[in-house]
Amino acid sequence: MAGKKILVIEDNELNLKLVRTLLELADFTVLEASDAEQGIALARNELPDIILMDIQLPRLDGLTATTIIKKDPLIGGIPVIAVTSFAMESDEKKALEAGCAGYISKPIDTRSFVNDVLFFLKESR
Repeated sequence: MAGKKILVIEDNELNLKLVRTLLELADFTVLEASDAEQGIALARNELPDIILMDIQLPRLDGLTATTIIKKDPLIGGIPVIAVTSFAMESDEKKALEAGCAGYISKPIDTRSFVNDVLFFLKESR
């Protein structure tokens, strides 16, 4: 999957660094945003292959941002994957209802994270 662009919208610098490192080791191009507004703008400019969206973001939360993305004709087709520490079944349901194509729980499992992302990339074809 070398050359695929992944936009990571994450406000926690340590989480962002871990995700970036794992994805870059797998030859992905990583785009980064620390809040939803910046992430939406970056998505419009760069048209990533997939978006990894933290749910708990400052100002505009990740589910609201996902809803905005899904309504945008330019970027609405980009799969958004919720990445969050919320682990209850109702939280997964909320993410899917907002338009997320899937869900990855935090803390991420470093052994399976890249395979999880690859699965969602293949599903979105």
